[in-house]
Amino acid sequence: MCGIGGIIDSSGAAVSRANLQALGNALAHRGPDGEGMWISDNKTTGFVHRRLAILDTSARGRQPMLTADARYVAVFNGEIYNFLELRSDLERLGHRFVSDSDTEVILAAWREWGDAMLPKLNGMWALAIHDTLRDELFLSRDRFGIKPLLYAVSGQQFAFASEVRAIAKVPFVKALFDSETGIQILRAPFSVEGTDRTLIKDVKRLPAGHNATIRHGSVKVSRWWCTSDHLVEVSRSMTEWQAEFRQRLIESVQLRLRSDVPVGTSLSGGFDSSTIAGVIAHVASTRGAHQREAKDWRRAFVASFPGETNDETPQAREAALFAGVEPHLICLQRNNAFDQIDHVLEDLDDIYIGLPTAPWLVYKEMRRQGVIVSLDGHGADELMGGYRQQGHALNFWLRNALAGVIDKWPAAEAASNASRSFWLRARGLDFTRSRRFAEEFPRPAATADSLPGNWAALNRRLYRMFHCDVLPTILRNFDRISMAHGVEIRMPFMDWRLVTYTMSLPAAAKDNGGVTKFIARQAMKGFLPESIRLSAQKTGFNSPMPSWLNGPLQQWVAALFSAPDPRFDEIVHTAALRQRINVLNSRHGWTWESASRLWPYINLKWYLARGLGGT
Repeated sequence: MCGIGGIIDSSGAAVSRANLQALGNALAHRGPDGEGMWISDNKTTGFVHRRLAILDTSARGRQPMLTADARYVAVFNGEIYNFLELRSDLERLGHRFVSDSDTEVILAAWREWGDAMLPKLNGMWALAIHDTLRDELFLSRDRFGIKPLLYAVSGQQFAFASEVRAIAKVPFVKALFDSETGIQILRAPFSVEGTDRTLIKDVKRLPAGHNATIRHGSVKVSRWWCTSDHLVEVSRSMTEWQAEFRQRLIESVQLRLRSDVPVGTSLSGGFDSSTIAGVIAHVASTRGAHQREAKDWRRAFVASFPGETNDETPQAREAALFAGVEPHLICLQRNNAFDQIDHVLEDLDDIYIGLPTAPWLVYKEMRRQGVIVSLDGHGADELMGGYRQQGHALNFWLRNALAGVIDKWPAAEAASNASRSFWLRARGLDFTRSRRFAEEFPRPAATADSLPGNWAALNRRLYRMFHCDVLPTILRNFDRISMAHGVEIRMPFMDWRLVTYTMSLPAAAKDNGGVTKFIARQAMKGFLPESIRLSAQKTGFNSPMPSWLNGPLQQWVAALFSAPDPRFDEIVHTAALRQRINVLNSRHGWTWESASRLWPYINLKWYLARGLGGT
């Protein structure tokens, strides 16, 4: 796990060492355990790497890493969980290894199989491999986009990096605000991360499951993974579904416990995180001959919100006790709304529907206590339908039905977007000047995937949530706020074998008689407290935004809007927005809905006021 970056000049000019160093410095928070730089013999290609040492913490695991003959050079951000099995396969084919790292396994796999190695990898990654003989760069991103990879092209110059704010440091990258993307985020905050667009015009995102090849100044992007092509045949037996789901999740956790540094978990007290804690305890208790598993794993970190409606501290304590792990509480009071707010937003480096102070502080505390890896429950909601909350059954059904209609008749999306915009404006929740709708904005590749004809609306909606909107945005957020403190998040629910199996199950396995995540709740009996396993409550890992906006953040928001910004005013009816905020402030009327709809405007105003996105 780390921060990676690189620069290529296809004109033949030498890459600047100072520019590479600036790129590496901007990624330093992602890798506090070391730095490395490599420049090709012809001086036209350079890599930088900031290291977070997890597998083989010795000097042998340093990057950039070269093959013995120096033909291939790699920088890699992520983890290949099945690297031991792949290493054994490669050794039988004659490869020899000098380190115990997964990076060296990737290099050997590339030499042996080329890009045909990708389906063999079980893990998360953003990687770059340079072929010095062909003078060709290969970039790849994991199946579901867990790890980020951004790039920019200017004439014959090319740069890539793990974060937007880092790549913006490269002199030939014009860090100008993309107003079209800004509008899209304000109107549909989850609709951008699955595309190749970012808030900076010249910076593009390599989408999940895609590769890029750069040679002689030409950039070719191609898709290597499509989940719907890998669905499996499943039986009709609920008992078999439960057994298969249970076994796949256990195996996923077992692989993700491979670490040479301490491992912990972020525990909210909800079903997903409590399940992960319980399965970790199960795997640890049946270790046997398991290889390279962390010996230090008994710590859980809990964000506590005393007096707030979204506080799940009692449930988190119960889950920790059940799993036999020690809970460490990070208590957030109202004044925490101000705690390093600029730092939190800088680390987010994008726009979201809330202020991620709570998880930011959780991962900060993990690092302070020496926990470098966190196994968390991300992906379960989008995989199995966890977003229905008590009292919202009709809304849940309508959203699923609408997703099914749009999937079968894409032309219906225009009418849906128009209706949504009208509804938001009528409720005082849309202040964009543009009347353009989402169908004019680039769409994630997965929106065009061919799905089984017998799929119910719920399965279709979950497929989109997982690949196109909700989950990609959540993955981005948690990568940024965890790596801001040098902590790696591993996500057992997102093992590709578990994902393809669960997606292949009928909708009744996910929502059955009003019970969400039905298959997981049945399969995980005995792994977590019954009160949590059977609870229908869905809280979410969020800062208490209504409480903060009704109190300590009011003056901060007012001060933020005291100065005009032409780029913001060009796309937002600022006066009307300010009036709406003033009314909510005066009445202490902020709710979860108004906070989530209007915070992106506040977030974007801050982003531009900080000088981000150019001038």
